[in-house]
Amino acid sequence: MMGHAGEADLDRVQQEYRILLAEGERIEAAYQVIRDLFIFTNKRLILVDKQGLTGKKVEYLSIPYRSINRFAVETAGHLDLEAELKIWLAGSREPLVKTFHRDLDIYYVQRLLATYVLR
Repeated sequence: MMGHAGEADLDRVQQEYRILLAEGERIEAAYQVIRDLFIFTNKRLILVDKQGLTGKKVEYLSIPYRSINRFAVETAGHLDLEAELKIWLAGSREPLVKTFHRDLDIYYVQRLLATYVLR
């Protein structure tokens, strides 16, 4: 997948990462980039960063939707291989940027963010 995010198997993600979820929290969507993962729940965005050669060391970054100031999606053009998601967090000048494979529905990702950020 050349380092671009694609949809992850939701059943596998729910099994593997249920330990991270708060009471009443549910996984809405998950996207995989090589070994890393980002998980959209009904309460927050969880970024899973597997580190090192073996991937045994893992960082879990939890971003509550209320800390997202704004976001943008850039669709893949006619010759582009990717779409992008940009998220600006409170206290950060530069956005968090994630690249998606062009076949992924970037509009669904935008809709998920809009649903939870614009509450």
